[in-house]
Amino acid sequence: MARVRAAPTLSYNARDEGAGMMSEIVGIVLVPLLAVLAPLLARLVERWLVLPVIVLEIVLGILVGPSGLGWVQSSAFVSGLADIGLAMLFFVAGTEIDFRGIAGRPLRRSLIAWAISFCLALGIGLLQLSGWEAAIVIAVALSSTALGAVLPILRDAGLVATPFGTAVSALGAVGEFGPLIAISLFLGTRDLGTSSIVLFAFVVIAVALIWGSTRMRHGGVHRLVAATLDTTGQFAVRLILLILSALVVLSLVLGLDMLLGAFCAGVLWRIVIARAPAKDRELVSSKIDGLAFGFLIPIFFIDTGVGFQLSALTEQPWLFGLALALFVALFIVRGLPAQLAAPRDASRAERWRIALYAATGLPLIVAVTAIGQDAGVLSAGVAAALVAAGMLSVLVFPLLAAVGRPRTVRAADLEESVIVVDESAEREHGATGEPGR
Repeated sequence: MARVRAAPTLSYNARDEGAGMMSEIVGIVLVPLLAVLAPLLARLVERWLVLPVIVLEIVLGILVGPSGLGWVQSSAFVSGLADIGLAMLFFVAGTEIDFRGIAGRPLRRSLIAWAISFCLALGIGLLQLSGWEAAIVIAVALSSTALGAVLPILRDAGLVATPFGTAVSALGAVGEFGPLIAISLFLGTRDLGTSSIVLFAFVVIAVALIWGSTRMRHGGVHRLVAATLDTTGQFAVRLILLILSALVVLSLVLGLDMLLGAFCAGVLWRIVIARAPAKDRELVSSKIDGLAFGFLIPIFFIDTGVGFQLSALTEQPWLFGLALALFVALFIVRGLPAQLAAPRDASRAERWRIALYAATGLPLIVAVTAIGQDAGVLSAGVAAALVAAGMLSVLVFPLLAAVGRPRTVRAADLEESVIVVDESAEREHGATGEPGR
């Protein structure tokens, strides 16, 4: 707030600095405005076209950013919030994964599918003739899945608990965790042997925390969570932020990518809150959704649009072709191997949608291209082409996946849920009715 209050003084005493500060203030106001406009626009056009909110957030960011109207410039304040939003995106992804649900065939097949995707993507990266590290960056980008972007779509469509949703969740979990491991091993400042030891140390600590959480009784924590849900204490939210901060800092101290810590924090919180009463779990989840999807995550996607370097593409027209080629490569490299994880009885349409959702990637693409540019192994043009391909995947693939999916599917899911609830109520009251399906 001190920077905001200082703006009038700067605008009078130092015109250049004041203009920059004023631009930052405009951005601080416009970004929340765009975050409000995105769901309104999505609701406005849903009768004709189902647009994921994140798609509109990115497009609006490009529109008002330097590549568009130029109203908003990237600023340290907004970018800092965007980094927290990216961490929250991976935290939420970790909380959404039901490892018991995806264990077995979905997880095994997803691991095999990701290994195939990574090898194929690595081959494409080596064709760039830009060195081994550049090939790793491209391989990580093309083998990633934006689970944090896909899961809200599945949740809104009521598909998370279905076999289809389980397959996509397994692919997304591996498609985020696998690239994070690859980043930590191959793109750090250490040699491979040292990186492996450091990564192993982090995994040991994370597994110990998760294992310990499964063995502990959390009754006291649950009671404190319940007692403060409607008070200013908000113990659950504060504890979540502590867990997230601790594991993110641990990953940074060890020289690993912060998203690895954020993802593990989400897994840890899911275990901590697992045995709490369902009503309390749902209320805590709604609070986290409000903080994540109502505040921090939209800032990340809008800031991604604002910071997109369209000029890097326009100065070299061939990069547009590269971006389209990488967009197609995302589907081929990531989407086609994902068929291995499809349910045995999946229809052709479901397999098509699984491929599209698995090939949807952006957050990790943004993160790994930034790492590549900082390390000097990736040019601004190729980085922009990769990010453009990721943005196209988020713009196009979920839309294609929604094509032909009748609204009655969602209604049927809701009807089944109502029937189950009604049957449970009848059994509780001793009523006799038709046997459940």
